[in-house]
Amino acid sequence: MMKVFIADDESIILEGLKHIIDWPELGFSICGEANNGEDALNNILELNPDLVLLDIRMPKLQGTEIVQLAREHGFKGHFVILSGFSDFKYAQTAIRYGVEFYLTKPIDDEELYRAVNTVKENILKEHMHADTMNQFREKAKYTILRDVLLNTGDVSNINLGEINLSAAVYQVVIYENYNQDTFNLIYDFADLLKVTNQGNNSFEHIKIHEKDIILLKGAFSLSHFRDFLRHYDKSPQKSSPLDSLFIAYGREVGRVEDIHRSYEDALCLMNRRFFCEQNQHAIGYEQLPGFDDRVYEINARETNEYCKLLCSYIQSYNRRKIADTLFALEKNLYYAKTDISNIKLFLTDIYLQIKENINHIYSTVDIPFPTNSWVINLIDGKYYLYEIIFFFSVQFEMIINAIGNFSRESVLDDIVYYINHNYRDNIKLETIAPLFGYNSSYLGKIFNKKVGESFNSYIDHVRINHSKELLLQKNLKVYEISELVGYKNVDYFHKKFKKYLGESPAEFRKRNNAP
Repeated sequence: MMKVFIADDESIILEGLKHIIDWPELGFSICGEANNGEDALNNILELNPDLVLLDIRMPKLQGTEIVQLAREHGFKGHFVILSGFSDFKYAQTAIRYGVEFYLTKPIDDEELYRAVNTVKENILKEHMHADTMNQFREKAKYTILRDVLLNTGDVSNINLGEINLSAAVYQVVIYENYNQDTFNLIYDFADLLKVTNQGNNSFEHIKIHEKDIILLKGAFSLSHFRDFLRHYDKSPQKSSPLDSLFIAYGREVGRVEDIHRSYEDALCLMNRRFFCEQNQHAIGYEQLPGFDDRVYEINARETNEYCKLLCSYIQSYNRRKIADTLFALEKNLYYAKTDISNIKLFLTDIYLQIKENINHIYSTVDIPFPTNSWVINLIDGKYYLYEIIFFFSVQFEMIINAIGNFSRESVLDDIVYYINHNYRDNIKLETIAPLFGYNSSYLGKIFNKKVGESFNSYIDHVRINHSKELLLQKNLKVYEISELVGYKNVDYFHKKFKKYLGESPAEFRKRNNAP
């Protein structure tokens, strides 16, 4: 419904104007009234009515002055002037400022009705024109955004301010469901980032090839995005916004012409989701290997080498070497110069060759291998590399047990060995347990019983012991040592060091005369 504002210094006329026309029937609601020029102007600027009925002579400001000042402040609404006398100069001044009707008192009901109805029709035409222009503008903006992201058009002659694309810094984010079997995920990024996006000032949302793409604009929205990622980190709480999302984000760029580079980063990262860790919900351009870094080539020779190594470790019941080999395989594949489908075929070939070799060597043993077709479908259907590595480790443990090694006493020694050589990595019980064929809860219990302390406590001791050695060296700073021994957060390293040694790293270094 359109809004009308009425201003007249005579209360009787003011009341009459409120009832002389059936305003709701014409599609108007009365949004306010005033009996002096100053109040009228202030209310007009605040309420922004579609139509103003305005007496020409009022205390403090006259009608023509109100119209002039309102226009100077950007008011675009319609005016109908009411005057107790007909004066050509007054009418001429009013028309100059866009007043559509100049009616003299006493007001004729039908004349006022015709004037208001004409204004109503003009307002509706303006709305239709504005809607049409907005539609054209949105279509043009979508096309420009698409060209910018795909780098398929020249944007040098486009007025970026007109389509609200002008900013000092940009970053592209692509998001999808964390669970890839679900569909139709809808999130309001303004709510997620805790920013207002009125007029798309903070970001743009567009779909390209069925992918949801966010273009962050300006330092404010990029800062909120970083805060959002830091808050949820790699393990978002259940039912939190990020728990259902997977996000890939490209580099920050300072020019519209470079936005496509950020988009290409994010797209490449989304396609490399296969390499993410368990429960990882975000991947950024920092984790994107450069073109020169992708040096690992998968071929028949590599397939045969891994098959040979793993078969020998299975036959010697060497779980430690199996785990090391699978870890190395996982790291190599991260830098493979090929696509995900070829990596899955490579892994399938390794498994099927191992199966064939073991069946040949132990032809008299009934080993419960899955069928080849089942294995092919399983590996092809996995979303993540870690799932396939886990499948390998479970299968190799099954083979070891089937061919005769029922003693599991040595496995803890293997785990301790693994920790001692991989303490710098983000070692977790739930990720190590599958490599050795254990349930994480059960492994935690037997580890504590065998070693005499918890899994996490043992890792802390290993890291702290190595940090002591590094602190005695002169060329390393404390935060560098923290990262070298596996603590990404230096404050957390300080806390752990003081817990186990009763002093800070700096105090330890000073006490041992190692500046």
